[in-house]
Amino acid sequence: MSKLLIPKDYTPVIDYMESQRAIKKIKDFFQQELAYGLRLRRVSAPLFVTPQSGLNDNLNGVERTVDFTIKDMDEAEVQIVQSLAKWKRMALGRYNIKPGYGIYTDMNAIRRDEELDNIHSVYVDQWDWEKVIRKEDRNEEYLKEVVDRIYLALKNLGDFVNRHYPELRTELPNEIFYITSQELEDMYPEMTPEEREKAITEKERAVFISKIGGKLKSGEKHDGRAPDYDDWELNGDIILWNDILEDSFEISSMGIRVDEESMERQLKLAGDEERKNLDFHKAILKGELPYTIGGGIGQSRLCMYFLRKAHIGEVQVSVWPEDMIKQCEENDIFLL
Repeated sequence: MSKLLIPKDYTPVIDYMESQRAIKKIKDFFQQELAYGLRLRRVSAPLFVTPQSGLNDNLNGVERTVDFTIKDMDEAEVQIVQSLAKWKRMALGRYNIKPGYGIYTDMNAIRRDEELDNIHSVYVDQWDWEKVIRKEDRNEEYLKEVVDRIYLALKNLGDFVNRHYPELRTELPNEIFYITSQELEDMYPEMTPEEREKAITEKERAVFISKIGGKLKSGEKHDGRAPDYDDWELNGDIILWNDILEDSFEISSMGIRVDEESMERQLKLAGDEERKNLDFHKAILKGELPYTIGGGIGQSRLCMYFLRKAHIGEVQVSVWPEDMIKQCEENDIFLL
């Protein structure tokens, strides 16, 4: 069932057509800032991959892919990508990118099992980025350095939007606040992970929660992560406080990717050791692919945040339940 939050007294700050112009300005500006800050070049990316390649993202491991067959390939099965976390690493190896440099691309996906609400859509659009690092860069200090660069790009985008649309005024703190998932559980032991995220983000307004995927002292996970792309000790989420929805608002999931040892360990913990037979996993375990850091940054999420929209459907075209469309219309929320 879909969920919908109607903010009290919500009225769009800028109209629909001006919003369309603003969306392009935001996307053009931010990807330039991101590419400059992380030394990335834009490349083309696949919309679908073969299952046996092992390149599709398993997300939390339970989401169903969208599959179809190709007539001129003897009805070979392919899957719509769920993200490009693994493909990017393979691409960096093929392009022979040197440490310190990387790539970014527009990723479009269909996630059929999303629970539709103000910030979740069946259609996903994000900037997927990845850069090559040295083995000695696989540490928390390097992770934080990259997060700081992404946050600077967000700050610069905020200044850009404020100059062009002063009526949309959005203020971000000067620095992002760092906390691990275990420190967060220790701070709010009686809360659920979602409640903890909301509490710390409301307090700090911009937060990076790290070390996501493994079990906490309570025996629970802060959130699920596939075992074969992020190193669970060297990953995290960038979360901002959303004044319109009065809730935490994830902008990016990212991390230093698994090496041979962490791939082996996490596959065992997840009970997914059979994946070691897939092409991508074999390449990692044999040390044939570069060490990398990467992530995804939601394009519609970013536009929704800086344009102060109440629903992701105000900045992207998708499909929605009829009752949601009707309720949004009644409350001045225009879904594209």
